Amino acid sequence: MPKTGMLTTIPDFTLTPRIDQVGAEERASRFTKRSIKKEAKVNGLKLVLNMIDLTTLEGKDTEGKVKQLCYKAMHLHDALPGLPAVAAVCVYPTMVKTAKNALKGSGIKVASVATGFPSGQASRDVKIRDTRYAVDNGADEVDMVISRGKFHAGEYNYVFDEIAAVKEACGEARLKVILETSDLITFDKIRRASDIAMYAGADFIKTATGKIQPPSSMPVALIMIEAIRDFYYKTGKMVGMKPAGGISKAKVALHYLVMVKEVLGEAWMNNHWFRFGASSLANDVLMQIMKEKTGVYQCASYFSID
Repeated sequence: MPKTGMLTTIPDFTLTPRIDQVGAEERASRFTKRSIKKEAKVNGLKLVLNMIDLTTLEGKDTEGKVKQLCYKAMHLHDALPGLPAVAAVCVYPTMVKTAKNALKGSGIKVASVATGFPSGQASRDVKIRDTRYAVDNGADEVDMVISRGKFHAGEYNYVFDEIAAVKEACGEARLKVILETSDLITFDKIRRASDIAMYAGADFIKTATGKIQPPSSMPVALIMIEAIRDFYYKTGKMVGMKPAGGISKAKVALHYLVMVKEVLGEAWMNNHWFRFGASSLANDVLMQIMKEKTGVYQCASYFSID
């Protein structure tokens, strides 16, 4: 297991590596060509299930809806005994207490978006109070969004300082920093934002909020995973990765796992260091596991709807 370590020097973020977009897209496509069958496929599907953050982040969320999602998180194994639990349930700060009570004793973590999700257009004071409110109500993890406007204006120190301040406000809770890669547009900017987030103290870097199109892609995730690898080589500190948005099929999720294993290694192949932010993925994983176990597909309506 790689060690964790203290950071030494903070780099000049204007000097981050330039990314070969064609090369990154070609390499990412190779991970989709791997063949995973039989027992290895079932084990991979179980691992994917254990890495999912079931999520409800809508303006119409109610306590009843959150309780229903928590119930689903705790009873996925009802369809097929022996399945692992999902990693977390992710909600708005106002629903953290409801989720915490509903998941009590399950071992499933409560994650909360914060900092003006999904736009990030709020003052730093509001973002800090938003974060503390989530943590005070029991959030184990906080998913923050970076200030993309400040980033595009070249105010990298502002972005760095804001992430560091939110990290401090998290206390013992782990911090996932959402880059919203669709807003960043280029691979070079995605790499730069990844580096800023990690040096500022992110425990995870996350691709997207799931609210903006296009969603995450494997080439984008590869850029971030390679940034994590390089950061580890320089600092000895592990950082997690969470692709989110647009990952709804088990086959695609398995491709992501292949990429993580080949680029980062076995140490990242667990839900402490890798997550999927994709609620609809859970049902497809269950369908695929049932197919591998029984030889037939179940109807999608056999499983609960989020």
